[in-house]
Order: sequence, then C-alpha cells, then structure tokens
Amino acid sequence: MTLTVGTKAPAFTTTDDQGNTVSLSDFAGKIVVLYFYPKDDTPGCTKQAQSFRDNFAAYQDKDMVVLGVSRDDQASHQQFKEKYGLPFTLLTDVEGALTTAYDVDGGGYAKRVTYVIDAEGTIAQVDAAVKTETHAQDVLASLG
Repeated sequence: MTLTVGTKAPAFTTTDDQGNTVSLSDFAGKIVVLYFYPKDDTPGCTKQAQSFRDNFAAYQDKDMVVLGVSRDDQASHQQFKEKYGLPFTLLTDVEGALTTAYDVDGGGYAKRVTYVIDAEGTIAQVDAAVKTETHAQDVLASLG
C-alpha cells in the first residue's frame, strides 16, 4: 500500500549518483517528482528514465525537481546516467531506507511508483500505474 495524497512526505537523506549528500529538505519550496524504479539499465526502467530525459526541459520550465530512486549503488547510477544521457539526479537506496519509508519495497527492489511532493513537503499525487514510455508526459499532464 503506497502512501496517500495529503500525507507528509517522509524526510530522507541519502547520496546521489555523484556521491553528494541529498535530503528532501534541500528542495523545500519546490515541487519534487520522486520516482521509484526497480533497476538501472533494464528495459522498462530505461524507457521510464528516457521519458523523463526527453521531457526534462518542461520540468525545468515549471521549476520542478526530478529525482529517480532505485536500490542500485552510485557506480551503477553513474553508468546508467552516462549511457542514456540522463540530466536529472538519481538517488541511491542500497539499504532500502527510502523504499521502506515510501512503502514501495518490492523485496530487494523498488516498486515502480511516483510521488509528486508539493512545495510544503506534502504528497500531492501518487502514480502506481506507470506507463514507462509516456510516464514523464503523463505526470506533466496530470499537474496541468
């Protein structure tokens, strides 16, 4: 059962694909699209990442932050980003703290769920029925 709309988004601190420390609080005042996916460089996850890559300018135009999360490590994320030219941040969750906090633990991998977190840190939207090829456009369309 995923977290529900209106719930305060769980705070987190982890590392990104570059080894930098990243916290949800770093993005206070911005809309954050926090998308969980099972594994780097697999067919569905690649299509989903490419969808965000291809629509990244539209997210930037709306001053929105895109963060991808999987249980992969920093090296895997770096290779995935480089291979597909991904312009957004990928967060590591090797120990599963984020997948557990956001209730998307699939037993060693993250379930494919996207949370839109509003500027006040509240979950504004949950998408658990992800169409990988059009996901980024679908999220944008739902936000208006």
